[in-house]
Amino acid sequence: MTDTLSRTFAALADPTRRAILARLSAGEATVDELAEPLPMSLPAVSRHLKVLEQAGLITRGRTRQWRPCRLEAKPLEDVADWVAAYRRFWDDGFDRLEEHLRKLTGDA
Repeated sequence: MTDTLSRTFAALADPTRRAILARLSAGEATVDELAEPLPMSLPAVSRHLKVLEQAGLITRGRTRQWRPCRLEAKPLEDVADWVAAYRRFWDDGFDRLEEHLRKLTGDA
């Protein structure tokens, strides 16, 4: 079984799914509302929603006959935490670069 972070990254790898998440960041929406701007069939959008749902990035509610999709933040928080662990690596590299550039320009 794939770990949660891998499922999240796999779901985020597709631009259509990222567009769906961007739309849902503005609030819940039905499948029809999500499909409207996309150049694909409703069944294709539903398949993308299934991937997002399996990754825990969205949930689907039920209000009478309306089934709104809703963005779930937890998997995105996990991605942000994973990326943050590498921030020190990037910051250290930028600090070393800044120091090197100061030496080259005589600003040290």
